[in-house]
Parts: sequence; C-alpha cells; structure tokens
Amino acid sequence: MTDAMTSFDITAPLPSGTTLIEASAGTGKTWTLSALVVRYVAEQGRPLAELLIVTFSRAASQELRERVRARMADALATLRGEEATDDVLISHLRNCSADELALRIDRLATAVADFDTATIATIHQFCHFVLKGLGVAGDSDSYATLADDLTELQADVVDDLYLADHATSATIAYAQAKSDARIALDNPGAVLSPTDATGPVAARLAFIEKARAEVTRRKRRAALLGYDDLLSELADALEPDDSPARRRMRERWSVVLVDEFQDTDPVQWQVFSRAFGSRQARPAEGEQARPAEGEQAQPPGGEKTLVLIGDPKQAIYAFRGGDVATYLLAAQTATTRTSLPTNYRSDAPLVDALQRLMANVQLSPGIVAHPITAERTAHRLQGAPDNSPLRLRAMLSERPIAIGRVRERVYADAAADIARLLTSDATFDGAPVRPQHIAVLAHANRDLHGMRAALRKHGIPSVLVSSESVLRTTAAEWWLHLMMALEQPHRPERLRLAALTPFLGWTPEQLDAEGEQSTESISAHVRSLVGAFHRGAIAAVLDVARSQGLDARVLSQVGGERDLTDIEHCAQLLHEQVLEGTGALPSLVAWLRQQSADDTATTAASRIMRLDSDALAVTLSTIHGSKGLQYPIVYAPFLFDHWMRDDPAPAIIHRDGQRVLSLDSAEVNQPEHRAEALGENMRLAYVAMTRAQSQVVAWWAPTRNTANSALHRLLFGQADSADELASLITARAERGGLGSGDGGDGGGGGAVVTPAEQVRVPDSTTSERMLQTWAAHGAFSLTVLDGDQGAPEVAVERATTPLAVRAFDSSWVDRVWRRTSYSSLTAASHDAGSATSEPESDEVGRADEEPLAAAGPRTTAGADVPSPMADLPVGATFGSLVHAVLEDADFQADDLHQELLDRIGDHRTRWPVDVDSDALATALDAVCRTPMGPLADGVTLVDLPRTDRLAEMDFELPLGGGDRPHANAQLRSMAPVLRDHLSAGDPLRAYADALDGDELGGQDLRGYLTGSIDLTFRHRGKFCVVDYKTNWLGSPDADLTLADYAPNRLADAMSHSTYPLQAILYAVVLHRYLRWRLPAYDPDQHLGGVMYLYVRGMAGPDTPLVEGHPCGVFSWRPPSALLEDLSAVLDGRTREVAR
Repeated sequence: MTDAMTSFDITAPLPSGTTLIEASAGTGKTWTLSALVVRYVAEQGRPLAELLIVTFSRAASQELRERVRARMADALATLRGEEATDDVLISHLRNCSADELALRIDRLATAVADFDTATIATIHQFCHFVLKGLGVAGDSDSYATLADDLTELQADVVDDLYLADHATSATIAYAQAKSDARIALDNPGAVLSPTDATGPVAARLAFIEKARAEVTRRKRRAALLGYDDLLSELADALEPDDSPARRRMRERWSVVLVDEFQDTDPVQWQVFSRAFGSRQARPAEGEQARPAEGEQAQPPGGEKTLVLIGDPKQAIYAFRGGDVATYLLAAQTATTRTSLPTNYRSDAPLVDALQRLMANVQLSPGIVAHPITAERTAHRLQGAPDNSPLRLRAMLSERPIAIGRVRERVYADAAADIARLLTSDATFDGAPVRPQHIAVLAHANRDLHGMRAALRKHGIPSVLVSSESVLRTTAAEWWLHLMMALEQPHRPERLRLAALTPFLGWTPEQLDAEGEQSTESISAHVRSLVGAFHRGAIAAVLDVARSQGLDARVLSQVGGERDLTDIEHCAQLLHEQVLEGTGALPSLVAWLRQQSADDTATTAASRIMRLDSDALAVTLSTIHGSKGLQYPIVYAPFLFDHWMRDDPAPAIIHRDGQRVLSLDSAEVNQPEHRAEALGENMRLAYVAMTRAQSQVVAWWAPTRNTANSALHRLLFGQADSADELASLITARAERGGLGSGDGGDGGGGGAVVTPAEQVRVPDSTTSERMLQTWAAHGAFSLTVLDGDQGAPEVAVERATTPLAVRAFDSSWVDRVWRRTSYSSLTAASHDAGSATSEPESDEVGRADEEPLAAAGPRTTAGADVPSPMADLPVGATFGSLVHAVLEDADFQADDLHQELLDRIGDHRTRWPVDVDSDALATALDAVCRTPMGPLADGVTLVDLPRTDRLAEMDFELPLGGGDRPHANAQLRSMAPVLRDHLSAGDPLRAYADALDGDELGGQDLRGYLTGSIDLTFRHRGKFCVVDYKTNWLGSPDADLTLADYAPNRLADAMSHSTYPLQAILYAVVLHRYLRWRLPAYDPDQHLGGVMYLYVRGMAGPDTPLVEGHPCGVFSWRPPSALLEDLSAVLDGRTREVAR
C-alpha cells in the first residue's frame, strides 16, 4: 500500500461497510479482532450467531476461537468488578451510563454462555458449512465427500493421460508433464497462456486442459469435493444479483471479520465481496470515511459490515494459491482504510534497526513497509557477546564464492556463534538464554538439515519443524528396503539391504565378515517378520522389531529421536494403506516407492514430518513455517541466497487483473512479472526478521545467487553509493521513520524507496564501504569474515541435573469426567432388573427390544387391525436391521417397496435375521405411509424430501463444560426442572421420580454425551426428532394388534421405561443444534418436538386414530423454558444464569 492511512483506534466508532485494517508484524491483529468482537456484542447487542470470523488455517481458527472467548470472558469479569484498569478496551466499555453498562454486561454474559453459536472457522470450513445449509440453493452435491487431499487422484490422472498420449513420443517429458499439471491443478482458476502456442508448448497446454477436465470428471464420479471446489461452487452460487445464497448468508451474518486477509485468493475474495461487500465507492487516498461525532456508522445501502485484517508484507503463500494482488484489489474497494501502528512483539532497538533498513521501502509492487512504533522501549537481551539488535556477518571476496562452499561455512559459523551465545552470560528478559530462546529460519529444508548437523558438533540440541513429507526421509527408505525383503525374502540383494536397516541392525562390517553365510540368518529373521505381517500387518511388524531392539539401535545414533519419530510415522501411514485395501506386500512396496520418489507432490497434512522431540532445543524452521510465531533471537543465515531460473515457466503471473498460468518464459521474464517473484522473496525476508523479539543475526556473501536476494537488494539496492546511502538513512531518521519516532500514521519517513530489482554484487572494497555505512548509522553491527577462514570449535558445557522418578498422584485424574451415552446413563436401571427399555447395542447405539410388560390397558381402537409385523421376529438383531433399513432408505423412491427390499438385502449380511424380506418390506412400506399425528401436521415419512430430513445425526453434547469442565452436576438435577415445567398430565412428568433415585440420578454430568438421532426432519418451518422402536407391546398369549399401540398404551409404556430420558436429551440436543445453526432461532416457532415411532403399531394411511392421534406414534412437545433450563443444567450452570 503506497498511500497514507490513518491509525486504527479501537475506541473509535465501530467499523461498518467494508473496512481494511492493515497490520504489521507484531502489531496485535488477533487482539484487535477479539476486541472488535467484544465491542460488537457489548455495544451493538449483536448476538454471537450473527458474527462470522474467518481465518485461513485450522490451527489459526482454533487459536482464534480460544482467544476470542478468553477476551470476552476477561472483559465480562473485569466489567463486573470495580477495580481500575489500564486496558483501553475496558475503559471504553465502562464509559457509559450505569444502565448501559449493566446492559453491556448482560450481553457479554449471554455471549459467553452461548459461545458455541459463534461461527469461527477456516474459509473452507465456512464454505462447506454454507453449502450444506443452502441445499439446492447452493447447487452442490450434498452427498459428496470432502477430501482433505486429492494429490493421489491427481497423480493417477497425470500418469494415465501421459501413458495414453505421450508414453511413446518425446513431445513432453514425463517430469515436465507432472510439473505443469501440478501447478495447473493447484491453481484451477488460472487462465492458460499463451493462447497462440504451437509445437511442444501447445502440447503441454493441451495436456493441462485434459488433466483439469479428467480430474473434474473423476471427482464427480467418486462423489468427491476438494477445497477449491467448495470455494468455486459458493462463488458461483453468489454471482446472480438475486442469489438465494447471498440472501440467506446476509440474513445469517451481519458482521464478518476476516483475519490473515493477505493470504486470500481471487475466488475467496469473490465469496466475501459478493456476499457481504459494500457497493459504496472508497474514499480518496488518505481519507477515512467516518461518521459525525457521536453517530454510529451504518453500512451503505444496507450492506453488511465486512472487516478485513491482514498484513500484505507477510503475503508469502503464493505456492498455496495466496494472491497478494487480490489483497491490493480488495483494498481499493474498502470504504475505510486504517493501519495498526504499534509493535508489541519486538524491542524498540530492534524495531529501530529494522526500520533503518527498510522503513518506507517498497517490498513488492504496491506493498510498503510503513514506519511503526514499538511498545517495548527496553532491550530484553543483555550480556550477549554482541548485544546489537541486528547483526550482520559478512564474507568478503573479490570474486563470487561457490554457493556450496558458502553454505558449509555459514552452517559452521552460525553454529559456533550460537555456541558462544549459549556459553556466555546472556539473558533474555532477566532469564539466562537457553537453546529454546533461539530459532534458525531458512527458505529450504536443505539448509535446516545442514544447520542441525552443525549444531550437533557443538552438542547443541535442536528440533526440526518441517513441512517435508515423512515418506521422503531416511526412515521411509528403511521401510522400503524392509518391505522389499518381506515381499521377496528369497532374493539375497534385498535381504542384505534390509539387514543394514535398524529393523535388523546389521553393520556393513558384519555383512562383509560373514559373507554368504549371513543370508540364511537374515532370511530367517525376515521370514519371522513376514509371519508378523500376515498376523497383524505393519503394526505387528513394528511391534516385533521393537521387541528385538529397534528403539535402542536407533536412539544410540546421532539424530535418533528424529529417525524413530519418522519410523513410527511411516508405519502409521503404511498401516492406513493396509486398512484402505492396499494390503498385499507388492502393492505396499509399489505405493511406498512411488511416494518416496515423487518430490513434486503436495504434502498432505497427515504426512508432514512430526516434531521429534519436545525437549528445550533450538528451533529449526522454514520461514513459511515460522509465520505467526515469535522467538527472542532469530538466526536468518541465508537471506542473501536466492536463485532464479533463466527459464522460469511455468509460473503464475498477473495480467490485466487475471491470474495467468504462463508456459512462456519470455512472458514470465517481463519486468513486471519478474518483480512479482522478487517481491515474494522480499516479503519472506521481512517475515523472517520480524519473528525476533530482541535480536536478528543474518549473513551476506558474494555468490552467483546473491544479486536477486532480498537482503542484497535492501543493502545495496536503495542507493548507488555509500554517500547517497548515508544521506538516505539520515533523512529517514529525521523524518520520523524509526520505531521510537512518530510513524504511527503510516506515512512518516519520507518518500517510498523501491530497491533495484537486480543489483550487481560490488567488489570487496565497495561492499565493505556500503556495509560499514549501514553499520555507522545504527542499522546493524557488522562482523567481516574471511571467506576462507574456518569456523572455530566452541564446546558447550551442558549442565547435568540428577533425575528422580516423579510420584504418580491419583488426584490428578478427573475420575468423574467421561464420554457417555444415553444407554450408558440408563445401564444402572437395566442392571436393576427393568425389562421395560430396549437394550442398546454398543455397536450402533440402539438395537432391540424385550416386551414392555408395563404397557397400559388395551383400547378397542385397532383391536380388529392386526399388526403388519405380528409374524415378524423380535430381538436385538431384528431391531438393528429395521433401524439400518430406515436409515438408508429413500422414502420418496418411485418404487418404495423395491427400495426397501434393496436396503434389506444390503443390511442382512451385517444383521442376519431369519425373516421374509418381502414381508418386512411390506410392513416397513406401511410404516413409511402412516401419518405421524398432529405434532407433525399428519405428514408421513414418504412426504419428506431428502432436503428436509437428516438420518442418523451424530452429536457430542458437552456436559458440565465439556473439555473445560467447570461444574459437577448430577442427573438428578434434572428432576426439579421437569416438575417445574411439566403439567400434571404430561406423560413424562412422572419420570422426575426415577431421576431422584440414586441408581439413575446419582450419575455425574461431566464430559460429553454422545449419540445418534434416528431421524431429524423439517416440516413447515418446524424441526422434529424421531426415534424408531420395534418393541413388542402385546400379550404373549394373544395376537398382536394395533390396539396394543394405542396412544394411552404408548404413554404408559414410555412412563415405565427409560425412554423419557432419551426423549428429554434428544430434545435438548436439537434445541442446541438449532440455536447454533438456525438464524433468528425461536424454540416456540421452530421446535416441533419428539416422536417415537413404534413401527409394529403403524399400518399405513388407515392406521386408527384415538382422539386425533394415530396408533403407533408417541409424540411430545416440551415447553421452550424447559429446554432452556435443561440445557443450562447439563452445562453445569444454574437456571437463573441461563435465563
């Protein structure tokens, strides 16, 4: 952003319309977002359900959820107290009348209690949620499965197409085809270029188009959706001006806050702008649209509030589709543009040093490092060998040094420097500097491995945080050698390779000494592992290997923790392949060989290397992996190393506002497109240096890769001479462009400086003079290294601490917390001898039935109508079969009888019952056509379209706080609530007496209640819960008729069973679900109630009625106040607080 922006003020009128808040590293994006949520709730009274908060990773969304809830709870607690505070947000919220303050406290209390109604999600979770809710309005396949990773499907497509079209010709090399297809499939919206290509380029473009089309076809055939599909489908649904999707989204959310907006892409921005964006023109540059004093801004034309928070200087995810050009475009549409001016992470000396280097520097087209101020004035790093906040260690040479040689030298020098730091008296914030205070950040995993080896020489522990695939590690290679031997144990060469892995533990010397005699011994060992594989697959192989000393062999080697972690991780992935059907050894070997060799594939989250240790160690991370984190001391050894290909195509570029995938190197090498690539590298350098809290250590060396690097362009590209550079730095300081000065308006520090794109590496003398000029003006301390000098060895004295076994304290264990279910809660009643409830199968959460002997007297209604299931079996297996058929059946099939027959055939293998399939289908057909009574307006199952019913809705209901338990309520707490709200004639009121008993009521409500509801349906705006029952209610010595299932019999049967508890719990589940998912939810309007369908008493349209209620259907509609209070009790809150 090159134009001036006003500083964001958290106490100013709340944002409306489309507002852009531009952050910088450490300026408190998450704090600002959380504070805005608190204000929207407290001041404007917006329910949390109307707020949508979106970010771009699952980890970030979880952290954001925790931070927002904590901020809201903290604000509530502080406002309720009277103590003074220096929190600007709290002071602002208190600045109102006593009545208004009480109202704000009440609003926050409600929001904290109802926090599960807040939508805080990743962009993909949000799109999936919206498309599911839109149904046909979203034009999405509701039965499609969302795939986390489509890499293997895409790889299969590329292989198949290449074999079909190019295997016998040299038109396209296989590696080229894979590379082209990968970037094209990762950027599905990118336009292909050039359009007039001929020859090999035309063939490559044709291959890309075929690959895209075939991937789409196979996804559709397999009913799969990728994350990009979610975005494009929702964007398409929002495109029409009269889009139902837009209307529904705008009804659901009135305030939308998007975090990390710099990581968005064009399709994501289409979703937000089409659904919530403002049509009002943005103000002139530097102007902030603000309402009159005391007036609350309103979105123009009824537009919703859309707040975009991001830092374009940290837009470093182009390889994942992140598009900083989209950020810049969105910024131009914002009605209000502000910036966060204060750094709360880094010490002022470091902020000053970095701004001497880059304040008002254009990091890439349209993106400027605006000056900021530092909140922390003191320097927390003290007593180090070199206490300077920014240090540069430079190698000087008259000629370029070979990059390989430089890397080795930097590895050694950085490790030695870290060793000197750790053996010094250095402290950070008063505590001795330890390895965990240090991070080494690099572009490439190659450099992290080099640094790890160098640190090992000094005995310095380190932990590698990598995004590499574990299937391309040494451990995967060991597994491959072992699996090859297991596949063909008769082949000596495979046996010898396997013997050299830690699984068998032979050394090369042992193999050489024993010669051919070793084969028999190794073969016996391998065959024992083959036997283990056939008994228990990969898990069994690993167990046997561990019992034979695998762990000890691996951990005895340098880096053993890393290798053992990778061995276990590979074992898990191999075992998953077995479970998914790739169970034969040849197939596993082929799969592992392919995965290990494919270095172009995108790494799925499940395959990213795990942390090998949680010990206190130096962190080794890629710059991409470090984003969002902070470390006291950062070593950035390779900011001077950036290689650019002479032939850069294929590449994503921008042309006329479009993302373009260009295969034309001449086009990609155009200055404006080259600037895009250089800008990404510059932003990576910014991210690396701004992770530090107190000190950054960087290197510079003259190599053939240096000229294009970010650090070199910053050091040598802002001025042509040392004198010009000195004037520039002086002017920058005088104009307030330093962290301790007044740069809060984002416009201080003078004119924007654009470093030259490619800066020649000067001779040694000129290089040293320019670097000394920077150092003399306080940008950094300079250490000049002799390019041929070896690094000194520095021994780190590692203190040892006597270890003792910690005693186990059983009081640490929360013995009350549990994950329970309705059947578990009622087990006590069953154990006590009650035969009135259907026993439940642990496998499906329900099953079948013994006779309900407590059913009331028979009526004459239905006495002459035999039950359609009178001659069908009883028992748990039969009940499970009926449940499974009704769960899967399409009630609106053209031939319902045949549909039921098909489903019975599908499930009889799992639930084998000696039953006539046609007779069962006929009986269930009658069930589906029986009116369900006045509670459902007489609707039948056949009347319910798929879009209005949800089978088997799984749930996990927090009890007493769930993961964060805060209460110890018991089941008996529900009894007085039932008596308070249910009238004397209510069929479930008497169940309160059962809850008073110790066997049932004495059970604790702490943890989670899990279960699955047979059917949830919507009819005329009301939602109902349905549970199927196959209980036999008749007398053993009489024919079963519909009179046995008359309403009075069902009510009596319910009151003598544990079903009332199930009905109550399911009603609360539905209430909470609708409160979370349904805009403007009102239980009086939207909650229909609970129905139990006793299928043996349902005979179709002619089922007898008793006072308007059909036989076979028990229905109950709980009062809204009952559900509110029961929900509070289950959550461990008092009813007064809930209200």
